[in-house]
Amino acid sequence: MSSARVAVVGGGIIGTAVARRLLQLRPDAQVTLLEKEDRLAAHQTGRNSGVVHAGLYYEPGSLKAVLCRRGVALLKEFCAEHDLGYDEIGKVLVALDDAEEHRLGAIAERARANGVPGIRIIGRGELAELEPHVTGVGALHSPSTAIVDYAGITRQLAADAEARGATIRTGFPVTDLRHTTGGPGEEVVVRGGSGEEVVVDQVVLCAGLQVDRLAQLAGDVGAPRIVPFRGEYFALVPGKRELVNGLVYPVPDPRYPFLGVHLTPRFDGEVLVGPNAVLALAREGYRRRDVDLRELAETARYAGFRRFARQHWRTGVAEMYGSLSKRAFTRAAQRYVPDLTVADLLPADAGIRAQALETDGSLVDDFRITRTGAVVAVRNAPSPAATSSLAIAEHIVDDLLDRRPDA
Repeated sequence: MSSARVAVVGGGIIGTAVARRLLQLRPDAQVTLLEKEDRLAAHQTGRNSGVVHAGLYYEPGSLKAVLCRRGVALLKEFCAEHDLGYDEIGKVLVALDDAEEHRLGAIAERARANGVPGIRIIGRGELAELEPHVTGVGALHSPSTAIVDYAGITRQLAADAEARGATIRTGFPVTDLRHTTGGPGEEVVVRGGSGEEVVVDQVVLCAGLQVDRLAQLAGDVGAPRIVPFRGEYFALVPGKRELVNGLVYPVPDPRYPFLGVHLTPRFDGEVLVGPNAVLALAREGYRRRDVDLRELAETARYAGFRRFARQHWRTGVAEMYGSLSKRAFTRAAQRYVPDLTVADLLPADAGIRAQALETDGSLVDDFRITRTGAVVAVRNAPSPAATSSLAIAEHIVDDLLDRRPDA
């Protein structure tokens, strides 16, 4: 990157990490971070469970696997440097029957191939020692899985970027991206909702739920398309938080696209139960009553979504039933913690997963980062994107600066 004016669109953890990384390597750069909300970390970053994923599930060699493991190291170092909480409370993937127990072996092999430390398959007795209130025939134990405050980390990343000279502008919804020819080469005009324009040499789109739209404005292809899935949570009443010591997860079922209900202690002392995964009726539809008919029609018209829905409609019906019935939601959690009752669960804030779907209806599993001229777009960054954020920033900035990992 010979030019030095860069706009980063999106004030979540990836966007702020990219802004900071750019200025670490190019202190002379003019970096402007544009966020449409009035605050940073307003969407996926500030509405997740706060888990630092160790890298158990991801295909070895994939971007998810490589950047997750690198991201864990960078995130732990960053938290230590800034005195931010980083609590390795550990995680168990709990097998409820022999078939699930059998699948643990393949997950353990994949985790070890990814370099996850301390992975062990444990029996019923060791599981009871770690989690006395959890039932199962066995489990995979990941002692290094941690919890953090991603919104707090984002604010610190932004403060670091500002200290290095970044300009952070909230309340700036990007409505247009236009390539022009100016000076020695290409420029990009970034227009905001009020008509104000920012002219830069490079743009990095870290816009989560809106990234496919902005990428298309920049001339990128239409697919994959973002389809929003709402993840609904309950929180345990304070008197029942001691029912789990660490993270309690199900064994992933390869037939289904989402993980299922699990129990997650948080950095603030809460214990979340969930999430489910139901189609959101708006890209930022955090409540059931949040409906955007135009966005819903866009989703319904998308061939990729229709194919996905035909393939997974039974799962969708089950997830919707859990959304509408607290008793059904509780039963899903009771499979792992039988002592839970309906009265132990209180409503908690929901989140939205920005899931990219291909036109054939398949979920985009790996991270996907594309480049169209002077515009880089993070087209798919579901979990473990927050865990991987500092490594994703390295990856993107190395590309912008034409650096190589061994350079």
